[in-house]
Amino acid sequence: MSITLSQRSAHYTTSPIRELLKLTEQPGMISLAGGLPAADSFPVDALRAACAEVFDTQAQGALQYGPSEGIAPLREWVAAHLRAQGVHATAEEVLITSGSQQGLDLVGRVLIDPGSTVLVERPTYLGALQAFSPYAPQFADLDEDADGPLPALQSPERRAARMVYLQPNFRNPTGQTMTAARRTQWAQALQHSAIALVEDDPYGALWFDGPPPAPLAAQLAGQSILLGTFSKVLSPGLRLGYVHGPQDIIAKMALARQAADLQTSSLTQRLVLNVLEGGLLDAQLPRIRALYRAQRDAMLAALSRHMPGNVHWDVPQGGMFLWLRLPDGADATALLPLALARKVAYVPGTAFYAVGPVPRNTLRLSYATATPEQIDTAIAHLGAVFSESQHALHQTTPVLAA
Repeated sequence: MSITLSQRSAHYTTSPIRELLKLTEQPGMISLAGGLPAADSFPVDALRAACAEVFDTQAQGALQYGPSEGIAPLREWVAAHLRAQGVHATAEEVLITSGSQQGLDLVGRVLIDPGSTVLVERPTYLGALQAFSPYAPQFADLDEDADGPLPALQSPERRAARMVYLQPNFRNPTGQTMTAARRTQWAQALQHSAIALVEDDPYGALWFDGPPPAPLAAQLAGQSILLGTFSKVLSPGLRLGYVHGPQDIIAKMALARQAADLQTSSLTQRLVLNVLEGGLLDAQLPRIRALYRAQRDAMLAALSRHMPGNVHWDVPQGGMFLWLRLPDGADATALLPLALARKVAYVPGTAFYAVGPVPRNTLRLSYATATPEQIDTAIAHLGAVFSESQHALHQTTPVLAA
């Protein structure tokens, strides 16, 4: 006899990005697929020194169990960091998590009932869809324009939504940033509703020409949940993130996470606090921004050189991603094996849509990990694949007599 699985387990599905990452281990593969930070950006020496200092001065606390909410000094550091961005925040309103992905799961646990409507951008972050789906919501897409998703909440379905999930800064997968005016429109619309705002901000510190507008949470005290992470600015291997929200919601999340992992690593928290209090980010962030900006510029230049004229993209002002739009009728999923055969990996855009109809002519490129030389080679190969596919399509399309 086989073991009977729960109905919820059916919602745990394979991530196409994770599957692609396995392929990137092949020799010679250039990956523009995964949203991995550049390994050259990791502050190895600073973390090594911090680790030695923590073991010299705080070994017992670092190796012991700790509070589910996180250690108090790190919660206060996060609260002060958010206050500097205009968010009303206290340490009691902060939960330290094992990466922001755990924060998304906790949001699902405490906010979503089966059938709850969850409003999402179109396209949106695949990891959020994976985190929320086991709690059986009804996803509803938001329309958008160049300023960002539109706060159109007039329909009964949207007015009854449990929450709206937004990535205002350098959104994954499109790289788009919501304008300040659109953020105010969202705040005004949500103030007159019972809809919770879930604001995910893993990339906000990775700006190129200037910081993005203030978080929406700065205009929605008591109605917003803001997620952040140290994965993109220090190291994803540390698995350290945070959630800010109303104190009663944070308390409920702390209880929910006790059923899974009790707490975030005490050692990791003290290690990160050590480098934060030492001012590491003041030196670290300009270096990462310069690195990613140079690699973004290399990708933009390569796209201009190698892409057919009917392939389009926008210019991200920060973050790690660029969104490519192929001509109507093209299928980025069907073209992926041809790209892989030329040792280039990308993520087809179909992975990032919550509900249909799903366009098949989009794809996400990451410029974070490849060198400028690798980027040029990879984009040249992709340009050849897309050009050849368009030529083949035209060759096989019947020509009607005039």
